Amino acid sequence: MSKIRIGIIGCGGMMSVHLNNMVKMSDAEIVALADNDAGRIQGVQAGYADLADVPGFDSHRKMLKAVELDAVIISTPHTLHYQQVIDCLDAGAHVLCEKPLCCSAARANKIIAKGKQKKKVVMVSYQRHYQGAYQFIRKLIQEGSLGTVQHVQALLCQNWKNVTMGTWRQVPELSGGGMLNDSGSHLLDLILWTTGLKATEVAAFIDNCGTPVEINSAVNLKFNNGATGSLSVVGDGLFWWEEVSFTLTKGAIFYNNGDLFYHTGHGGERHDVSKFADHGSPDRNFLDVIQGKAENRVPPVCGLRVTELTEAVYKSAASGGKVIKVK
Repeated sequence: MSKIRIGIIGCGGMMSVHLNNMVKMSDAEIVALADNDAGRIQGVQAGYADLADVPGFDSHRKMLKAVELDAVIISTPHTLHYQQVIDCLDAGAHVLCEKPLCCSAARANKIIAKGKQKKKVVMVSYQRHYQGAYQFIRKLIQEGSLGTVQHVQALLCQNWKNVTMGTWRQVPELSGGGMLNDSGSHLLDLILWTTGLKATEVAAFIDNCGTPVEINSAVNLKFNNGATGSLSVVGDGLFWWEEVSFTLTKGAIFYNNGDLFYHTGHGGERHDVSKFADHGSPDRNFLDVIQGKAENRVPPVCGLRVTELTEAVYKSAASGGKVIKVK
């Protein structure tokens, strides 16, 4: 197969990560840029010598109409994702979309159906699927040596409120929510992906901390195997911290901001694990899947499960913390 012709939708923020990866890959060629801010397009053209002459467009639809593409990468405000993904699939392009895939479960299901109809790859850019520590946790849980999951507890702390103040991330019409729907989306995906479980019930409280979107979220969960869980997403923290623990019938796993260890049995042996190498990236996996060289590590169903859970959290919080079934 010749080089995969890639269009870029959204030239700010996280797109720099994708660009840094893609310009190094011999089987990819970025052939078009789209952003409603001409300055951001010019910034990309000036920052990457190979992209200096790549055409820029002020809308993704103009780009899709004018340039022949094999694939697109989307990194735009969350509520724009759905229509952009659908338009790209209708144009015959594979899609790698930044998280969240979209902001409603109904729309996520439509994306999944459209991808199948068009026979195109749809992938969500959840990076933790490629990180060694989380891959180890998932393997340990899935192989069953520690038994079945009984409880999951997770915390994500970040200075999100101050860092995003004055940006689209605190504009509900563009963000679709606050930290839970943004950085917190990774935490929800992490829990669901590593355990292989589906959340079935939620009881939640949120605090906007004086902003238009939720900043802090406290969530209690029940899963389809009967396991319970709790997660805290704190957006007005002073620093970054991520930890998650899994209590299983034959052991437990603890990840504390980079340190990982697990216990076997009741008070049994402790195993300290470190120095995990990452395995690939969403960008590399995306190209490999398109070329039939690999399986999709983050299919759109992962985005659906996260969106289902996020919607239930918002609904529970709006009801004053009532238990809500996850659809």
